Parts: sequence; C-alpha cells; structure tokens
Amino acid sequence: SPQGRSKKKSRKHQRFMERRALLEQKGLLSPRRRLGSQAPACSTLTKADGTTAPRCGKVPKPKQVISPSLSPSASPDSIARHHSVLLSQGNGSSKGVRMSSPVLRPGKYVAIDCEMVGTGPQGRLSELARCSVVNYEGDVIYDKYVHPELPIVDYRTRWSGITKQHMKSAIPFKAAQAEILKILKDKIVVGHAIHNDFQALKYFHPKARTRDTSQIPVLNQRAGLPGRASVSLKSLARHLLQKKIQVGCKGHSSVEDARTAMELYRLVEVQWETELARSLPPRPPSPMADPTADSSQYMDDRYWPTDLMASSL
Repeated sequence: SPQGRSKKKSRKHQRFMERRALLEQKGLLSPRRRLGSQAPACSTLTKADGTTAPRCGKVPKPKQVISPSLSPSASPDSIARHHSVLLSQGNGSSKGVRMSSPVLRPGKYVAIDCEMVGTGPQGRLSELARCSVVNYEGDVIYDKYVHPELPIVDYRTRWSGITKQHMKSAIPFKAAQAEILKILKDKIVVGHAIHNDFQALKYFHPKARTRDTSQIPVLNQRAGLPGRASVSLKSLARHLLQKKIQVGCKGHSSVEDARTAMELYRLVEVQWETELARSLPPRPPSPMADPTADSSQYMDDRYWPTDLMASSL
C-alpha cells in the first residue's frame, strides 16, 4: 500500500541519515550544509594570548608555504625539509636547524669518515682501518677499528692515527662492512671527499642520497674561496666554523672529521638542498582518480569499513 511504501522510504531515509552522521562523526565525510541555509559556518579562533573567540564565515584551507627558490617538481621530502628549516629561523644556522629537527627527521642523516692504512706492494693500496659514523646532531653512533683483509705494510700514523696497538681490538673487515652498511641503508650520507670512504668500504651509495662537502660551491663561496676549487676539510673548518682540526702529529680523528662534515652540511643545508631540488627531474603525474568512486557511493554498505558497519547495527 502507499502508506507502507511511505513508511519503508522513511525508515530507509532515517537509516541513511544515521549513517551519514556517523561518517561525519568519524571524520570520513565532510558535514553538508542544509539547502537554503544562509548561516555561515563557524569555527573557533585561538588568539596569540591563548584565548578563544568564535570565527564565522568560510574557513579557508591552510596554504602550503613554498619557498620561491624551490622547484615545483621538488619531491615532498625535499619541500618538507626546506620549509621546516625556513620556518624555524630561515638562516640555516645550527640553532634554527636544531629547533626544526623533529620535522627534518634527523634520523635520516648521518656523516661518515674513514681512516685507511697501506697494504699490498709498498703499502700503496688503501684499506679501511677505522670507521666513524655520527648522526645529525654529531653524536657518535659507530666508531670501530677494522682489521684489513691484507697485511698492513704502512700504518700511515701521521695521517691515519692508526697504530699496531689499535689492531688488537679491531674487528674483521667483512664484519665491519656489514655493520656499517646496515647503518647507511636508506640514509642521506654526508662526508668530505666521500668517494674515498665508500671505496674503502667497497660500497656505492646512491648519488641522490650522498652529500659531499668537498663538492659544494656555496661552501667555498662563503669561505671566500673559488667556487669550484678543491678545498680541504681542514681549511673549510677554519674559515667557516672557526675550528681547528687535524692538528698535531698523532693523525686525524675520524670522529672529529665526520662531525665537522655534518656541521658544514648543516651550515648550508637549506641553500644546497634548494639547488638540488631545482635539478630534480619532473615527477610523474599522479594517477587519475576513479570518477565512479564519488562520495555518494560511500553511503552504500559495501564501501563501509567493518568497524563502522558493526557500530551502526
């Protein structure tokens, strides 16, 4: 009968509205304004002093802050990293970078330095004898002496700081290599003339995730040196960090050198990463959304998550 159909339709509409309200409550569906309603949507505005006040009218979506020097084709990770630094203080200083560390995901950055000894004929081959890795803040996360695969002919102590005594506590090369590569996996690795370190490790790190402080023209420019000149870590540290490293006759400290490379990287991180982002190839277009999967279909039972289905019964 017409009355029965009307009741059935009414119950169906009521169930529809209950489901819609539940979806809106779960945040899976935007609230719909009633037809003919002219009342503007209201929200709460939090003032700088911590007080709140009602704010009516259409609330615009927050705009994404994009540095004018960033390429539109920059990857999301690069954009997020640049923006967090720029919004913290914008000067690339250590203080500004440290403040934004949670957004920068500092765990993704490490700096490495290796010390080598001479093996083979007349000690001309360079093999790993010590490796140090520090994190974004300069804290040591790895520092071990490594026993080369070939007998040591020249300890090169004047530069490496390695002595025969150190080899008593050294671990085999293969064991060290496995430990170090596990740390470097999926990381952005910083170093100075870092190809030498990778060569000693018998390893190739992806170029896109490698930051070599010996190949950053902006560092040389800040130091008042020719942009394309090959400048030592010691010289850059003296000019830019007012820091003396690699002094004395006991050789270099791989921990000190790794920390210095990370400090230099952080000094110019924003500018350097911005320039790298400009050179990135265009990102492939996002796949087209399915035009049949509009919001109205999500009111159908088959599109409902299991937990929502259970809570609606």
